[in-house]
Amino acid sequence: MATLQSSPRTARSSTVALKYSMAVSGLIMLGYLLVHMYGNLKFFQGQEKFDSYLDGTLREMFTPYLPEEGALWILRVVLLVALVVHVYAAITLWRRNKVASGAVGMTRYHTKQNPRGNQRSYASFTMRWGGIILLLFIIGHLAQMLPNWLAPGGGSDSKYERVVNGFELWWVVLLYTIGLLAVGFHLWHGFWSALTTLGQNRSATRQQSSLTLIAAGLAVLITAGFLTVPFAVLFFGAGS
Repeated sequence: MATLQSSPRTARSSTVALKYSMAVSGLIMLGYLLVHMYGNLKFFQGQEKFDSYLDGTLREMFTPYLPEEGALWILRVVLLVALVVHVYAAITLWRRNKVASGAVGMTRYHTKQNPRGNQRSYASFTMRWGGIILLLFIIGHLAQMLPNWLAPGGGSDSKYERVVNGFELWWVVLLYTIGLLAVGFHLWHGFWSALTTLGQNRSATRQQSSLTLIAAGLAVLITAGFLTVPFAVLFFGAGS
C-alpha cells in the first residue's frame, strides 16, 4: 500500500512550521526591543551622548569589517523579514483557528462566560487586536524616526531635540503610551507562547510555569523602560 508523503510546500505551510516561524521571529524582535530600549535611555546622558550614539556608534558598528551603516542595514533587513514573517504567520494561524473553531461569517461557538455569548480569550484580545495596534504603532514610530518626515512639535537635525519637541505634546505621549501598553500585553503572552512552542515550557499549566513570571517581568521592564523618556519630558521637563 502506498504511503502518503507531504510535499515540501505543504510542510512549510503547516501549522507547526508557522508557529515556529512566529516564535523565532518574535524572539528576534524582542532582542531588538531590549537593545532599542538601552539606546533610548541614553537620552538621560544628555543631547551630545544621545545624538552621538544614534549618529555615530550605530552607523560605525563593525567598521572597517563592514562599510559604514552596513551593520544597520543588516539589522533593518533582518527586522523587516522578522516582522513580515510574524504578521503573515499570525494572520494565517488566526484564519485557520477561526475555521477550526466553527466560525461562519461573524458567528462563533457560544458560551455563558461572556455576556454576548461569544467565546473570547485573553489571547484573542492581547494578541489579535493588540497586534493590530502594535503594527500601527510601529509604522507611526518608524515615520517619526525619519529626519523631519513626521515631527510633531517641530523638526530638527538633532534626534534629541526631535524627541523633546514631540514628547512635550500630551497627545503624542498618550498615543505612545497606548502603543507601549500594546507592546507590553503582546510580550506578556507572546514570550511565554514562543518558548512554549519551542519546547521550553514543561509545566502542566500556565500558572505553574516559571516562564509566566519571566514574561510578565520582561513586559513590565520594556514598557516602563520605553515610557521613562516621554514621561520625563512631559511631566518633569527633561531636555528643556
